[in-house]
Amino acid sequence: MRLKPLSKYVLKCPRCGYEVEPSPYIMRCPRCGELLDASIIAEKIRIKWGELRGRGVWRYRDLLPELNGVITMSEGSTPLIRLRAYPNAYVKFEGANPTGSFKDRGMTVGVSLASSLGVRGIIVASTGNTAASAAAYSARAGIECMVVLPKGGVAKGKLGQALLHGARIVEVPGTFDNALEYVLSTVLESGSAGNASYYPLNSINQWRLEGQKTIAYEIVEEVGVPDYVFVPVGNGGNIYAIWKGFRELMELNIIDKMPKMIGVQASGAAPLVKYWRGLGEARVDKPSTVASAIRIGKPINWYRAYRAVKYSNGFFIDASDDEILMTQRVLGREGVGVEPASAASLAGYMKALREGVIDPSNNVVLIATGHALKDPDALLRDSVHTVSISSIDELKALIMGRSIIDV
Repeated sequence: MRLKPLSKYVLKCPRCGYEVEPSPYIMRCPRCGELLDASIIAEKIRIKWGELRGRGVWRYRDLLPELNGVITMSEGSTPLIRLRAYPNAYVKFEGANPTGSFKDRGMTVGVSLASSLGVRGIIVASTGNTAASAAAYSARAGIECMVVLPKGGVAKGKLGQALLHGARIVEVPGTFDNALEYVLSTVLESGSAGNASYYPLNSINQWRLEGQKTIAYEIVEEVGVPDYVFVPVGNGGNIYAIWKGFRELMELNIIDKMPKMIGVQASGAAPLVKYWRGLGEARVDKPSTVASAIRIGKPINWYRAYRAVKYSNGFFIDASDDEILMTQRVLGREGVGVEPASAASLAGYMKALREGVIDPSNNVVLIATGHALKDPDALLRDSVHTVSISSIDELKALIMGRSIIDV
């Protein structure tokens, strides 16, 4: 079934080459089971890159599904912040999106599509950011939202957001991987979700990823094509989507080179680093890291992420929890507040510099996927600057640089 809103696309299997007309419901290749790519048909694209209007994700509507009644909260157009400590590095601060993470870019497209299909609601498994974003955008659309979470494995800030926006929370034992298995087993049958009253909007859904590729578009508009783009990797959909955005601009002759895509994982949850190094399949049975947003052991988009890195001549790198928390503080001292998973991009960059894999003169964009307030517990681990006083004189002593013990 070819829907007009998706008519500028064809669904392609990157493994066996199978092609099928676009559908909101077909997400896996019916022949080999691989996740399908939503490939733009270049001949059908009419875009004047230098004459774009509006702001945010829907500024690029000519490169997105043609949806009426778009569900939007002006997501996108996030800051690109140059670092003092590393003058050739910029932070793409996705924490400035409406719910504080990059997921809003995908949800504006995914929820708009779901709403147009007339489904009862949407359903997602989540480590937290997807839950918050799905809940907010479904509330905006006036449809239901069911969120399946690993019990005890979601940061309080994100869980609170999902509750605030009226999501129905379902907790399951285990990790995110178990939560996603519940969702996919319930909603997807034989590669199709067509009989479900709840539309799945995890990153298995290629149409949600179409919103996330706009990160690449914004980078190009602001600083051109960087040498490297560092992306925290959990389930693997975002690094693929960003690479896809750059690749589309190449196909449309808007840019003439590609950046190298660098996937950064936490050392305790690094299945793609393991696979990249030839140490086995892209799977870790018991992922463990303080960076809960990327605490994923079986990334469903592993092959998408692998292709993004391989075909851009990039690499995967890991960072320890200590390195991630240290770089979170480094960014904080620059005025940029991110959750631990976001800091992984800077941790990976600093490690790559130390190992001589890249040069300090290279132009780099670090994707900061979520706001610091997403995980307030992580922020409160560092209490070295907290001092308790009981009088004005003690405050005066602190201002003057004297010990309050002497007051």
